[in-house]
Amino acid sequence: MQPYWVDLLGYCAAFCTTIAFVPQVVLVWRRRSGEGVSTLMYIVLTVGIALWFIYGVMLQSWPVIIANGITLLLALAVLAMKWMFRGRAPRTVQTPAPSRKTG
Repeated sequence: MQPYWVDLLGYCAAFCTTIAFVPQVVLVWRRRSGEGVSTLMYIVLTVGIALWFIYGVMLQSWPVIIANGITLLLALAVLAMKWMFRGRAPRTVQTPAPSRKTG
């Protein structure tokens, strides 16, 4: 049995690498375009994530299983949206202007 901090480290790493995909998913969804997203890179990445997920299952390593399961869904979402939105012009995403405080 490994010390608790080893799993804690795994969960922290899993959180960071998984949450890193969220901005890309949100951007593709908001723009309704996968323009600029490399299809080949995402296919290779998705296969790699799937293999990590299987590896985690084989080792019964929950940090690896959870992180790669969620990341796999996010990567597949980007690929699916890239396919769904192909041939469409991207929507302009408006960001709020920074507030100016006067003092």
